[in-house]
This record gives sequence, structure tokens and C-alpha cells, in this order.
Amino acid sequence: MATQTRGRPRKFDRDAALDKALRLFWRQGYEATSISDLTGELGIGAPSLYAAFGDKQKLFNEAIQSYGLHYGGFAFRALTEEPTARAAAARTLREAATEYTLPGRPAGCMVISAGLNTTNHDIADMLEGMRNNNVAAFEQKITADIEAGVLPESTNARALARHIAVVMQGMSQSAQDGASLEELRYVADLAMRAWP
Repeated sequence: MATQTRGRPRKFDRDAALDKALRLFWRQGYEATSISDLTGELGIGAPSLYAAFGDKQKLFNEAIQSYGLHYGGFAFRALTEEPTARAAAARTLREAATEYTLPGRPAGCMVISAGLNTTNHDIADMLEGMRNNNVAAFEQKITADIEAGVLPESTNARALARHIAVVMQGMSQSAQDGASLEELRYVADLAMRAWP
């Protein structure tokens, strides 16, 4: 009679599990993603999920932070690295076209799409806050260019910042609807024609 040997339990890779959860929320949204979906995707039981991440909302909060670090930080980098608001906006929109259509990951932007139709006000408010922080960051960069004489004094910094955000949101949805990289790059270039 053969004796069974027990191997060491497989080590739980928390970072890999977080990325799987992130991608599931990105594809399906917060509301449509159930605990059962998450445990199936991560290959763990509900008790293990709760032990590793807390509840669904805590897991989503961690996932959205990870998204910003690993996938969605291109606008912040452009704002930080480019010398003018125009250069930052052009770079952001062109990189959005690329990021939103990369093979092997969900289309579009998780911050834009994950909170659609959610009844969880905390999640909806958090995502809205993140989007509005991006608008405020662009507004600040545009205002600095107005003060430096790079942009005309008559420029409406808030509206121009909102223009970039609206275009990005539309690009995100279009990517989810199947728009190609080339189409979205063209949209990005068209959007920049409105720049003063």
C-alpha cells in the first residue's frame, strides 16, 4: 500500500491575486462582480478571500489603488514630466489611446468604468473624486501656463481641463466598444485642435 505524502501547501501570491481581482473589477465593474466571481477568479474560498483582503469593498479599494500604480498613472506622469499643459494633455490623450486598447488587458479605464451603475455611494464617490482630481491637476497646469503667458489670459482653465477629461472618458467607452488604437489616436489629435 502506497503512502501518501503531503507537499507543502501552495503559497498564496497576494499580488497576483490582487491583479486578478483588479482585472475582474475592470472588466465587469464593482456592482456586477460578486464574491463568487472573485473566489472563482482567484481560485480561493470566501474565507481565504476575506482573510487576505477583507470585504469586497476593501478589496476594490486596494485594487483601484493598484490600478493607479500599475496601469493608470500615465496622466500623472505626463503632468509631472511635460513642461506645458498642452504637451501634458497631448501626451495624456495619445497614451490613453494606447493604454485603453492594449491587448491582454480589459479595454478602457477602470476608474471611468468600474463604478458605472453602482449603488454603493462610497465607491461611486471615491471614483468621482479620482476623476475630479485629474481635472483639478490639469486645471492647475493650465492656470500656471496662463500665468506664465504660455496660454491667453482669456483661457477658461476649468473648461479646458474638463475638455481633456471628457475626451478621455469617451475614449475609454469607445475602447470598450471596440475602437482601435488608430481611431483613438485620431480622436486624441482632433481633441487637441481645440487647444487655444
